[in-house]
Amino acid sequence: MTQTANAAPPPSPARPERRLVLGAQHAIAMFGSTVLVPILVGLPPSVALFGAGVATLLFHLLTGGRVPIFLGSSFAFIAPTALVVKEFGPAAAGGGLIAAGAMYLLFSGLVKLFGTARLLRVFPPVVTGPVIIVIGLGLSSVAVNQAKSNWWLALATLIAAVVASVYGRGLFRMIPILVGVVVGYLVALATGQIGADALAAIRAAPLLGLPDFHAPALDWRAVAIIAPVAVVTFIEHVGDVIVNGRVVGQNFLQNPGLSRTLFADGVANMTSAALGGPAATTYAENTGVLALTRVYDPAILRIGAVFAMLFGCSPKLAAVLKSLPPGVLGGVSILLFGMIASVGIRTLAEARIDFAHSRNLIVVSVILVLGLGGASFPIHTAGTTLELHGMALAALVGIVANLLLPAQKAEVDGAGEPERVLH
Repeated sequence: MTQTANAAPPPSPARPERRLVLGAQHAIAMFGSTVLVPILVGLPPSVALFGAGVATLLFHLLTGGRVPIFLGSSFAFIAPTALVVKEFGPAAAGGGLIAAGAMYLLFSGLVKLFGTARLLRVFPPVVTGPVIIVIGLGLSSVAVNQAKSNWWLALATLIAAVVASVYGRGLFRMIPILVGVVVGYLVALATGQIGADALAAIRAAPLLGLPDFHAPALDWRAVAIIAPVAVVTFIEHVGDVIVNGRVVGQNFLQNPGLSRTLFADGVANMTSAALGGPAATTYAENTGVLALTRVYDPAILRIGAVFAMLFGCSPKLAAVLKSLPPGVLGGVSILLFGMIASVGIRTLAEARIDFAHSRNLIVVSVILVLGLGGASFPIHTAGTTLELHGMALAALVGIVANLLLPAQKAEVDGAGEPERVLH
């Protein structure tokens, strides 16, 4: 990766009101997915929002405030968490998620022991580039499914965000996602697409109110079901940190270091679960905001974390955001997820990967097809089934293929010039 390890991120806008608006934009970007996960698994959405804010602040504290990452509800834990909540209750799910967070601490220790350099050798650009593409395009179906609920509304939102990003001046150019959401919401209101029930819920919701926290409980059955998923999310963590670094132009695997980001992610996961929320993970939506706005100051993400906590403590604010039509969310998601995929394409281009060599074609091909095709591979262990799927499976297969396939040796082409070895 051609990143500068110690380069400081560019400063955020000096005026406090700009920081607040940019932070609110990050909070809105993560809102839909962060709320969706607890709804699917049977946990309180308000706790998930509050926990996401706390987890993000802890992550920044433990990584020295260098990494502009936001942590929200993890999709990887949906199936096992929903099963545990149904069979053993929310408290048992909390205990299992805490155990999963503890596995991150173990991974952190292993990276510290063996060194990040060894890991980087298995994550060359020919692997990281397509993995980044999968991270972005793997979410494309989510964006399209949201947008197709009302394509005109999604289009209005998308156009507003694009116009703000390309033609906007000053603050408006830095908040295209927020501009798109506001315009989309106003269009939805004007056309009667915000339901009467949603408007009534906004009016009835109190301005302030504590989330419904609940304490976790240790249940080894829940631990056996949930904790192994951390093996999958470890690979996702590495991919997300690489993506974030590529967007910002820094190598966060070296500084603050992968062992430190893993440790911070583990503590953040455990804290969110201890509050009664779902597992937290690094969010592609917010990395997409960074790529679009080119405002990389981690302080903006911390402001977004505070907004997430306020949403969790304000039923009225949460009700407003919850009333966002899927078409609006789809419009901005098309832009955000596409930006992530574009970073992956840039990674391959800047590394000058030579696709005349079959090994490079094979590595990239298996990652893209497995990652985007919905492939899954079940692993049966301890009476439970751990499923490698999506980006985690694609990354693992790509890493193995890159290590096993022989590197291309320099050959003399027809013009008598040696070909470069690229892998």
